[in-house]
Amino acid sequence: MKDFFHKITSFFMALIVLLSTVSFTVDSHYCGGVLVDSSLFGLAETCDMEVQLQSQSSECDISKKDCCSDEQLNVEGQDILRISFDKLEKEQQIFVAAFIHSYINLFFESQVDLNSYRNYTPPLLVRDIHLLDQTFLI
Repeated sequence: MKDFFHKITSFFMALIVLLSTVSFTVDSHYCGGVLVDSSLFGLAETCDMEVQLQSQSSECDISKKDCCSDEQLNVEGQDILRISFDKLEKEQQIFVAAFIHSYINLFFESQVDLNSYRNYTPPLLVRDIHLLDQTFLI
């Protein structure tokens, strides 16, 4: 259960970092103060009012104010997450070296034989106590 929550938490933290560093533009088209179209990845589609006004302007010399407007909202992501490892202080270098050394040693088994009874022989078996007391494990 703990591993499951750990995976979910790490996924959401990675998603937050990703979303905070992404830049995007929202393009909106308003006609008469009413939102007609909005687009996140491309240009917003315009309404037919602009086409009608252009065709009428060729027939008449009367100029009318355009009721349509376009807006772009630029959302900039963070650029401060770029950490350079070129300027580490001495204490940080020692910490990184110790961490890497201890992390690498987690995956290797120790080859040293730690048999502390190698130099000592077991006592000689004079009598078999289990048979004398007739105690047997079943």
